[in-house]
Amino acid sequence: MSSQGIFITLEGGEGSGKSTQIKTLAAFLQDKGHDVILTREPGGTPEAEKIRELLVNRDGGDWTPMAETLLFFAARAMHIETLIKPALAEGKIVICDRFTDSTRAYQSYGHGLDPDIIESYVQLAIAGFEPDLTFILDIDAAAGLERAGRRNTDADSTEDRFEQMQIDFHERLRQGFLEIAARNPERCVIIDAQQSIDEIAAQIGDAALERISNV
Repeated sequence: MSSQGIFITLEGGEGSGKSTQIKTLAAFLQDKGHDVILTREPGGTPEAEKIRELLVNRDGGDWTPMAETLLFFAARAMHIETLIKPALAEGKIVICDRFTDSTRAYQSYGHGLDPDIIESYVQLAIAGFEPDLTFILDIDAAAGLERAGRRNTDADSTEDRFEQMQIDFHERLRQGFLEIAARNPERCVIIDAQQSIDEIAAQIGDAALERISNV
């Protein structure tokens, strides 16, 4: 294994299957002998998990797009400095459920915040830190919301603040993720999330191993 750590993120709209695929990818890479850390955004540290409660719970607050963005970057700054960078320095593979691309998609494409504002915070708050590899799980917005609704009902989860938003919001999200991928082809891999779980896992695993071997 390379002594240099690798930062992998999974992105996508609601119900795209990120949580399932992150666990599968972690197990796959661990079987190959890699030391893997799983984390999520917002969250990953005690401080960021407190911010998560404000942002994703249905009763967490009625935030403006600007306020949401500031909260996300506050959580992200702690996450990077106290968990992600130290793990990478130890040569570990860090796999994260969502990162800055979600802020770009949700707060800019979804809520209409000027994308230049978000990019200014990328530089100011996290010094331009980006993943080495990003998988974008692409799914039809309506199909994804149906999946997410079933998941939340089964888990009795109240982390559904964004799922409550109108379908056009989620359609803008999907377009946003696809445009982000098109602008960053060296980093982003689009995966059809309406394939079978095994097909998706195989594609992600192959691409991750290829990137790791080139580090």
